Amino acid sequence: MTLSSKRILLIIGGGIAAYKTLDLIRRLRERGAAVRCVMTAAATEFVTPLSVGTLSADRVFTELFDRDDEHDVGHIRLSRQADLIVVAPATADLMAKLANGLANDLASAVLLATDKPVLMAPAMNPRMWEHPATRRNRAALKSDGIAFVGPGRGEMAESGEAGEGRMAEPLEIVAAIEAKLAPSAGPLAGRRIVVTSGPTHEPIDPVRYIANRSSGRQGHAIAAALARLGADVRLVTGPVALADPDGVSTRHVETARDMLAAVEAELPADAAVFVAAVADWRTADAAGQKIKKVAGEGPPTLRMIENPDILSTVGHHRLRPFLVIGFAAETQHLHANAQAKLKRKGADLIVANDVGGDVMGGARNRVSIVSAAGIDEWPDLGKDEVAARLAELIAERLRSTVA
Repeated sequence: MTLSSKRILLIIGGGIAAYKTLDLIRRLRERGAAVRCVMTAAATEFVTPLSVGTLSADRVFTELFDRDDEHDVGHIRLSRQADLIVVAPATADLMAKLANGLANDLASAVLLATDKPVLMAPAMNPRMWEHPATRRNRAALKSDGIAFVGPGRGEMAESGEAGEGRMAEPLEIVAAIEAKLAPSAGPLAGRRIVVTSGPTHEPIDPVRYIANRSSGRQGHAIAAALARLGADVRLVTGPVALADPDGVSTRHVETARDMLAAVEAELPADAAVFVAAVADWRTADAAGQKIKKVAGEGPPTLRMIENPDILSTVGHHRLRPFLVIGFAAETQHLHANAQAKLKRKGADLIVANDVGGDVMGGARNRVSIVSAAGIDEWPDLGKDEVAARLAELIAERLRSTVA
């Protein structure tokens, strides 16, 4: 959607992720939004008001007690003139101030004085994000109607630690802004989209199973990004250690056969995105009891049979969605294998990714979009940004494909 005539007040908090706000401002202005910025004192240690002002093409506000502004109660005026207030990065300090009604600087005074919706993009060290005080503050803010986007998981720039606390990527924040300002008019409003995520577990016995190395992060991120664009998302996920995405209808399954049945139950749909790393094989006869190791005997022989091919089944289904997208996780001959998969399985697009490194379970991904028209190679990106870009591509394809 366009953000033409929309006025965004961006409050930039003091964290290393503040550098991402420069790209966020550019993305918002590309879409026609007017962006006015407030910076905390700490934020100016990471990015300069000159850089922010140049990109926003407006004055940058930093002081609560500014003679030129406060003669007409400038913090009230700033808080009321915007259509939406975005806090990025939303530090633990800013979250705590708003949750507890503090207003000792311009940013916190604006947040306390506003009557407009607020969207926060948290960014902080993983331990700070997991701290009970931060959790309490987030719960209080959510109950007060504050919306959140992120944080994601990844490596922290300032400490080298990894975990949840990484600020959402600019395109992900833009999508959340679009959904917040026009939730009923997002580019995917009225579209039903099925997404699969995670691994499947194929039992050998009640204790052991066959699976692929998938965390589900990419699939869950795609489901969330599609929901932010207004889609009615039906996520079918194998066993993962992730929370269900907000605004997404989620079904939990174990095996490939369970996943196929759940997907077919969600048809018809406008699009389907098959991200799950489904086990290709299962044991022909799973044991009802744990298979015991017997001294002097070798390992048991497992007779394997092929699992249903969910992508191919839906790609040739009588209720085939208008747009079918598969993922190809490869360790060699990436593009050739993806092109072969595109033709064989009846897909419109294949998202090909080389999983030879730490992609499966990691926070970043490098993908190529393979279609009948050719190959579009994307740069190395965080999985949330891959999801945001793919969601926008899906919206574009559905606009041109579906009346």
